[in-house]
Amino acid sequence: MSVYGNDTLPYVTQALESLYKQSKKVDIFIQEDGVLKKEVSTYLDNHLLSRKIKYLGKRTKNLGLAKSLNELLQIVSRKYKYIARMDADDISISNRMEIQYNYLEEHPKVDIVGAYIEEFSYIMNYSKVVIYPLDHQKMFLFFAKRVPLAHVTVMYRSKFFEKAGFYPTSSPTNEDTLMWVRGFKNDCRFANIPEVLVRVRVSETFFKRRGGFKKAWSDLKDRIYVIQTLGYNVRVYLYALALFFVNIAPAKIKLYLYKSFR
Repeated sequence: MSVYGNDTLPYVTQALESLYKQSKKVDIFIQEDGVLKKEVSTYLDNHLLSRKIKYLGKRTKNLGLAKSLNELLQIVSRKYKYIARMDADDISISNRMEIQYNYLEEHPKVDIVGAYIEEFSYIMNYSKVVIYPLDHQKMFLFFAKRVPLAHVTVMYRSKFFEKAGFYPTSSPTNEDTLMWVRGFKNDCRFANIPEVLVRVRVSETFFKRRGGFKKAWSDLKDRIYVIQTLGYNVRVYLYALALFFVNIAPAKIKLYLYKSFR
């Protein structure tokens, strides 16, 4: 888990409590990506002292999610057989880790497994279950247009990183997309579990943050990289262009499109 300056104490608390209550015990590694709110920093320090958190990395400069995750992976990738991802404002279902652990134990050829998510917002009265394809080939075909698994749900087999390396840092926001490209290129096997295992918090700025020309242009360039690198049909360029125009649309229109078509 990476925590940064915009993360709030109530959300961080809920995220960590959902990990403490897992039916299968987990060791928690956290990287502070820059200066945090004082109450968040104090909370994490206390939980490190009480050993609820196994490791807490501190850094005063914000370097972004990819670099934070890579710093943690340097520590855990050789020590653990399985490594799960978690965001600091989401909520893992109480048996998430057990379900994913059992899946990887039962499917030794799978290198990474995700799950469905439930996006929710009490403020906007918004709730939606987002589903993904389940097997490797369907996920590869799905990736021609959209990411085939939710980053916040994934559990990796540590061998994934031996095959694909750590997170690319060339994109400011799409480190997961570029990671999936590396995985598919290097013969990693993907899967999803057909259950909601993480509740993903949607803030009032969720759709605004997905807007703006700069981010939309960055997303389009990354999408073109996916298409070219993995050799998808040229027709999916049209879909990528349509998504670009959705990304620069006003927040209300994006909210409608997310509710209706995602």
